[in-house]
Amino acid sequence: MQTRSNFAAQQSINKRNSIFLIGAVTLLLAALGFTIGYGTTGAVEGAYGVTAGAIVLAMLLSVGSYFAGDKLVLGASGAKEVTQQVAPQLMNVVQEISLAAGTPMPKVYIIDDTAPNAFATGRDPKHASIAITTGLLQKLDREELQGVIAHELGHVRNFDIRFALLVAVLVGSIALLADFFLRFTFWGGGRRGGRDRDGGGGGLAAILFIVAIVLAVVAPIVARLVQLAVSRQREYLADATSVELTRNPRGLERALAKIAGDREVLEAANRATQHLYFTNPIKKFEERSTSMFSTHPAIVDRINRLRQLTGEPPLVASDVRALAGLD
Repeated sequence: MQTRSNFAAQQSINKRNSIFLIGAVTLLLAALGFTIGYGTTGAVEGAYGVTAGAIVLAMLLSVGSYFAGDKLVLGASGAKEVTQQVAPQLMNVVQEISLAAGTPMPKVYIIDDTAPNAFATGRDPKHASIAITTGLLQKLDREELQGVIAHELGHVRNFDIRFALLVAVLVGSIALLADFFLRFTFWGGGRRGGRDRDGGGGGLAAILFIVAIVLAVVAPIVARLVQLAVSRQREYLADATSVELTRNPRGLERALAKIAGDREVLEAANRATQHLYFTNPIKKFEERSTSMFSTHPAIVDRINRLRQLTGEPPLVASDVRALAGLD
């Protein structure tokens, strides 16, 4: 009962943190839109119009990604669909975890790469796909494989692809709005509406125009950091879901440690797709790595959260040193 209680508490915290972060990005977009709109037009109507326009544009750009993004990612990763005859153990594990999750059987793909990793994609459980590297199949035992597959199906069941799309729409709106405003200001668009107003209105517009310039520079960076924080929260949630489906935190824990300690580079991954993977495929020792914009929580933190579910003590100092800097 204690494990079940800890599991439910972790799920609740992760979901609450994700919603809080979404709210923060929404408020940031509203603040940026209002200050830009009022600062440039001197009217509240202008503020609403600027914000609504940026959101509509970002949503239109996201429609293509929503319906075709999974095919693009699978194609770019060199993933090939497999059948029961080609990979019987893998298909059996996916089938049993799908039954436990109550989700349709996803399409299963293999990436010919010796670096162990996996990812899930698709807009909903009915259109989901899981891709696993050959290295994952070679280096993990069945129990560890179950933990990884359950984590990926956790992303599917939790609608993390939709969740990530919502965050991308908000962050994209902020970036588009800020970029347009800075270009408009640089080329002399200025605060025309504010200049034509008398008294306090013009003064308020001038203040908000300055605030808008500051926000236009800072907001995209803050929004991107919040987006990454949301991604990390969804990883914690998928870990907890994996434990719910397998009833075995140790398999997932061993898989995390084994994959983190593997120093092979996953060539198929890049910064655009790294957030999809089970663990960050771009290792810290690589030139393309950047810790400030990490899409995944530290392996040590993920393992210690799993240990909380069984009441085990956190990793000892020697284990922490061995894993630090690898993920």
